[in-house]
Amino acid sequence: MNKTFQKKNKLSNSRSKNIKQILNNINADSALEILKKLADEDINISEKIEELALGYLTEVNPDSIAENIFNDLNSLEVEEVWDNSGSTRDGYIAPYELASEMFEETLETYLEELRKYQKLSMNKEAKLTCMGILKGLYMFKKKATTEFKGYVEDDPYTNFTEVFEEWAEMNKDPKIEKNMYEFVIKNFPEWSNVLKNK
Repeated sequence: MNKTFQKKNKLSNSRSKNIKQILNNINADSALEILKKLADEDINISEKIEELALGYLTEVNPDSIAENIFNDLNSLEVEEVWDNSGSTRDGYIAPYELASEMFEETLETYLEELRKYQKLSMNKEAKLTCMGILKGLYMFKKKATTEFKGYVEDDPYTNFTEVFEEWAEMNKDPKIEKNMYEFVIKNFPEWSNVLKNK
């Protein structure tokens, strides 16, 4: 009986190793398709996938988001503006315009996260993500010392306003809205005029 158990256990370990090897070599798109098919086929698996996915989605740390945004924006290089602006084959690109585009592209990944939470009606996570983005923009305005910053002087506040307004338009929870307003007034007093339009 012991030998039978060991044999089955050995086979399952071998199978487990084989599955791990397959998963390590599969691309993300294929893995997503497999996950969707499994979810469609079995309600129990679907519920487990949802539970695990929500676990990943709900780990939102505004301070970490702010720090990442600050670092991403602070690492933008003014040389890229110099090298790619001016007269080009397609016309003239103003350095300030190109710098603004670079600034906005850097924020886009974070905005996609915010929109994802709002689409899923994960209001708390959306609020925390928005707080992190706002804080990161403010940090860049106050602490950045790079030459690139000189090309985007107005962008931190402009994007701060746009991000806040986009979040506010999608938020339907008055309690969370009140909490966000308090956060803005406390942390960004000179930018709190963004609330006057609300």
